[in-house]
Amino acid sequence: MTRGAPGLALRSPLGIAALMAITAVSGSLPAAAQAPQNFYAGKQLTIIVGSAVGGGYDHLARLVGRHIGKHLLGEPTVVVQNMPAAGGLAAANHGYNAAPKDGTTIVLVQRGMLLANLTNPTGVRYQLDKFNWLGSLNSEVAVTAAWHTAPHKTAKDLFTTELVTGATKGIDPETTPVLYNSLLGTKFKIVLGYTGTTQIALAMERGEVQAIGDWSLSSLKVQRPDWIRDKKVTLLMQGALKKQPELGDLPSALDFVKNDSDRKVLELHFSQKTVARPMLAPPDIPADRLAALRKAFMALGKDQAFLADAERSKLEISLIDGEEVERIVRMIAATPAEVADRFAKAFQTP
Repeated sequence: MTRGAPGLALRSPLGIAALMAITAVSGSLPAAAQAPQNFYAGKQLTIIVGSAVGGGYDHLARLVGRHIGKHLLGEPTVVVQNMPAAGGLAAANHGYNAAPKDGTTIVLVQRGMLLANLTNPTGVRYQLDKFNWLGSLNSEVAVTAAWHTAPHKTAKDLFTTELVTGATKGIDPETTPVLYNSLLGTKFKIVLGYTGTTQIALAMERGEVQAIGDWSLSSLKVQRPDWIRDKKVTLLMQGALKKQPELGDLPSALDFVKNDSDRKVLELHFSQKTVARPMLAPPDIPADRLAALRKAFMALGKDQAFLADAERSKLEISLIDGEEVERIVRMIAATPAEVADRFAKAFQTP
C-alpha cells in the first residue's frame, strides 16, 4: 500500500474520527492545561481589596486595576471589589476559602492579616504560608496624628493625658494603640466602629474623636494633604522598624520601650509594615498563572504610565517581589513562642 502524506490520512473515516476524538479531548482539558495567554483572553480579573472605598488600600487597588491587565497576555478586563468587613479579615478569609483558584482573583489584603492569627485567632480562616504572594506595593511608616484642638503637642503627652482615637477593629488604627497602651503605657482611649481611615478622618474633622493612633504617612498625604501643610494635625510619634528621614526628629515608638521583651513584640508588629500593601493569589492556583501574575505585578515597576498615574494620584510605590513577602511571612511564622505569647496577651489587656 502506498503511504500518502500524513495530512492526507485525515481524509479517511478513521483519520477524521481520530481528529474528532483529539478535538473533544483537548476541548475538555482542565483550565490548568491552557496557556496563560489563552486563559486570560476574554476573561475578567477581579481585585478584592480588604478596605472601604476611599482609603489608601482602595486607591492602590484601583491604581493597579488600571494597569495590570495589559501585562497579562490576553489582557483581561479588571474590576475592583471592596470587602472591608471585619477590618479586612473577610477579604483574607474569602481569598483563601471562596475565591476562584484559577488566577482570575487576586487580593490586596490589610497588612494586619500577617499577624491576625495572634490578634484574632478565632476569626482567621486561612493559613498564611499557603497563600501565593505576588508582592507588596510599598513599605510604610505609621504616624500618630492628633487634631490641632487636642492638648497633645508632643509624644510625652501620650503618657500623661488621655487621647480619644478612632479605630477599625482588628487593623492598625486599633491594634497599634492597643500595643502602645500595653507595652509603653500610653493613654489612648480607643473608639471602634469606623470602617476605615476615611471615616476616622471625617470623625476627627467633626470633633467626634481627637486622633488616629496609626495612619500610614503616605495615605495621610494622599487623603488629607492639607492636614500637615496647614497644621491641622500634630504628628506625635512614628511607628516602623526604622525612622523615616522625612519626619525629622519625630520620636519612634521604639524609643519608649521599657525592656528587650517588649521591644521584640513591637518589632514583630512593625515587621508587617515592611511589606505594607501585600497582594496575593489564592492557594492552589496553576503554577503558570501564578508566574504570569507575579510577572505582571513586577512589570508595573517599569511601566511609565503606571508610575505617572501613581505620581498624579500622590501614591508612593516601591514594589517588593513575592519572594521577599514570603521571607517576611516565614520570619513571622518562626516567631519565638514567648514573643508570640506576649504579643497575644497584649490584646487581652482591657
